[in-house]
Amino acid sequence: MGLLKNDKLIVGYDLGNRFSQISYAVSADGEVETLSQVAGAQIYNVPTVLCKRTGVNQWFYGKEALRNGAEGQGILVENLVELALDGEPILIEEDSYDPVSLLTLFFKRSLGMLSQAGTSEKLGALMITCEQLDHRMIDLLNRMLEGLRLKTERIFFQSHMESFYHYMIRQPEELRTARSMLYDYRGDRIRIFALDYNRRTTPVVAFIEESVADFPVWYTEGGDAEMLSEAYKQALDKAFLRLAELSFGSRAVSSVFLIGDGFSEEWMKDSLRFLCRGRRVFQGNNLFSKGACNGMQERIHVSPTGREYIFLGNDKLKANVGMDVMRQGAASYLALLDAGVNWYEADQVTEFYLQEGNQISLKITPLIGKETRTALITLEDLPAGISRIRARLYLEAENRLAVEIEDLGLGELRLPSGKTWSETIELY
Repeated sequence: MGLLKNDKLIVGYDLGNRFSQISYAVSADGEVETLSQVAGAQIYNVPTVLCKRTGVNQWFYGKEALRNGAEGQGILVENLVELALDGEPILIEEDSYDPVSLLTLFFKRSLGMLSQAGTSEKLGALMITCEQLDHRMIDLLNRMLEGLRLKTERIFFQSHMESFYHYMIRQPEELRTARSMLYDYRGDRIRIFALDYNRRTTPVVAFIEESVADFPVWYTEGGDAEMLSEAYKQALDKAFLRLAELSFGSRAVSSVFLIGDGFSEEWMKDSLRFLCRGRRVFQGNNLFSKGACNGMQERIHVSPTGREYIFLGNDKLKANVGMDVMRQGAASYLALLDAGVNWYEADQVTEFYLQEGNQISLKITPLIGKETRTALITLEDLPAGISRIRARLYLEAENRLAVEIEDLGLGELRLPSGKTWSETIELY
């Protein structure tokens, strides 16, 4: 992927059901900044909400939408991502609205914040990050992008997990000498990411263990933290200390990241002292949007550190898939799908000649400790003799390989039979 022109922005967009964030950089190796809805302030969370003004077709988004809704000036539409995933029409003032169109409107309006980066700047590349990526979410994002009609083809998706990884490989090396822990405290739960490295491999394999812990609510949005009793704050502190000790286990930890509105120095006393014991501790709430921007930077131009690592997260293909073939009379290996790519982007079409028989042999080499194995695909009723074959390989899920095969015949010697074969293979 070539470099962008100097007047193009690289954007990381963290799309959440309650809040969203936008970070950007002006080059593949440039510093990443995060946009604020309030000029001059570090208010990065953009509420993922719309408000339709009563009686007219006028829409507000973000904090302005919340303000108009609170003042009774319009109808507030919240939980836009959940509504769009559900797909049910939304009734507002007796009119029916497509929830995907409403999410698209919010996304478009919020992207207008990029004007803060300079009126001459234009969107050059976009990475959207979400808490989880599955078929439903990917389908929703693609439908939303169809409605946006952005003037760039450099648009990709990655999970929060991968955004954490990309953020970390852009950090100083001393933060990666051992395990890195991320605690994301929102509402009544804490998501925990533990980032580890297998340094016995080349490149170094990075992987993340994810867990979720139920946790008491810090305080409700719009509530007054000062009104909480000291006993409640001490209970939170004690509970998080236990959680941190449990999640650390006996592993060495070099860096800790605390994100989300739940963390506050007002209650973190003993737990913070524990975290800071021989470790670097960082607190903020824009890590995922920055990590999304870092991920897009890596796609445009891989950094020296990026070349040293490969990330095998939940969204990654964790096996190499290929074939043993003959090239110019010599045995050779034909790589078809490479481990480390996002499973939903893994898609390869290749053509080859099958000299004899009616079987195709795929070599599957997992990178997660399992042995290399062979998957045989039998082409029932394939005409005898040499055949030219077209094969498409793609993933239906992180662990499920789909193979579609077509008989192309052999030029004037044998017309295509029109036969096709489909096979689904569990990779590991």
